[in-house]
Amino acid sequence: MASLSKSERVPKPMQATFNAIVALTDAFCHAHLDEEYAQLARQATAALCRKRPSPLATGPLKTWVCGIVYALGAANFLFDKSQTPSMSAAELCAGFGVSKSTGSAKAKAVRDALGMGQMDPQWYRPSKMEDNPLAWMIMVNGFVVDVRQMPRVLQEIAYAKGLIPYLPGER
Repeated sequence: MASLSKSERVPKPMQATFNAIVALTDAFCHAHLDEEYAQLARQATAALCRKRPSPLATGPLKTWVCGIVYALGAANFLFDKSQTPSMSAAELCAGFGVSKSTGSAKAKAVRDALGMGQMDPQWYRPSKMEDNPLAWMIMVNGFVVDVRQMPRVLQEIAYAKGLIPYLPGER
């Protein structure tokens, strides 16, 4: 697993694209979701801008904006009515003026480019991380274990290596 730290740094040629996308994702997330989604969208956009070649360099921006938020929503169960916030995929796509099929296709492109999956600790909302079992599973001597059940010294090693998002009990 890669380190859980994320950056919003982008190459200079992609800065204008990054700024344009982030203006739209920030506005949508602040109006309909929350700051955690806005932050994750900024980080996902930056990661896509750093790809060579960046997929964001082609196609209409609004479809990429929708795809980024859609992909993050899928990873974080945004489409589950029992979650807060929640909204349907159709509502999300309509918010960006994009068809559901286009939004879904761009979300798949985003997920593929970033290696993003459901409950992916790298793209999971920090406030929900404690409830994400994938964030705490590590391999010890060939066995997958929940690091929260391991001695503190192993937790500290796992954290130092970037295998877990924070030390259990520290939030």
